[in-house]
Amino acid sequence: MSDKMKIVLLCIALAVAFVLANTLYVVEQTEQAIVLQFGEPVRVVKEPGLKIKTPFIQKVVFYDNRLLNLDPPGQEVVLNDKKRLDVDSFTRYRIIDPLRFYKTVRTELQARSKLEEIVNSSVRKILGRITLPELLSQKRTQIMSDISQAVKGDAEQIGVSVADVRIRRADLPVEVLQAINARMKAERERDAKEFRATGQQEAQKIRATAEKEQTIIVAEAEKQAQTIRGEGDKKAIEIWNNAANVDPKFYAFYRSLEAYKKALADSGNTAMVLSPDAEFFTYFGKTIR
Repeated sequence: MSDKMKIVLLCIALAVAFVLANTLYVVEQTEQAIVLQFGEPVRVVKEPGLKIKTPFIQKVVFYDNRLLNLDPPGQEVVLNDKKRLDVDSFTRYRIIDPLRFYKTVRTELQARSKLEEIVNSSVRKILGRITLPELLSQKRTQIMSDISQAVKGDAEQIGVSVADVRIRRADLPVEVLQAINARMKAERERDAKEFRATGQQEAQKIRATAEKEQTIIVAEAEKQAQTIRGEGDKKAIEIWNNAANVDPKFYAFYRSLEAYKKALADSGNTAMVLSPDAEFFTYFGKTIR
């Protein structure tokens, strides 16, 4: 075989391979496809395997048939009670109608953008009807169900089935949290001042009452002490009088000893000049009979 013939056969083989490459295509298990002819869809292929199309005239667009995730950026939502929240949601969806999907959004990238708009719009619309206490209550499950139903209805228009929509996080904006923390701090400080003032007032009342009761108790005790002391003095005088009546001389002697004791104790280092025959020394050197 001549070289020219070999070249011809090689060209024919390449041409056949090129035609086959543009005729055959493979649909994977995780894919679904639309066959387009001059830009218009002619059939939808959902079964996996080796498929045939008209070469050069038709082309194939593939879409994922698995469950996909959409995680849009957080957005600020105003609730019905004018509270603002930073809401972060996520969505699981699947492309179930490739033909409608192609006619409405064409590519998965555009579909994600459209679905993101649908989710954010539904979240704002549903949360805008409720208050913050309702969102934090047992109604949260029903609220999430309402959001999912709203998203599912709009998503069907682009050939997408939404499996679930969830709110991952719903927080107050940073500036609102700072304002709330500042207000809570001011309220706690005010409460603390009120508690301190009330405590000081009660302490003063208790202290004044205690001092009053102390004064009364001390006065009563002194009164009782004076009364008892007076009764004791009276009793002592009676005893001395009785003793004096029994033995006047011994009583006079005892009183003199008391006088000596007191005089000598009070004099200290002071010298006393008395006459030996003074009445003060009546019992010195004498025996009482």
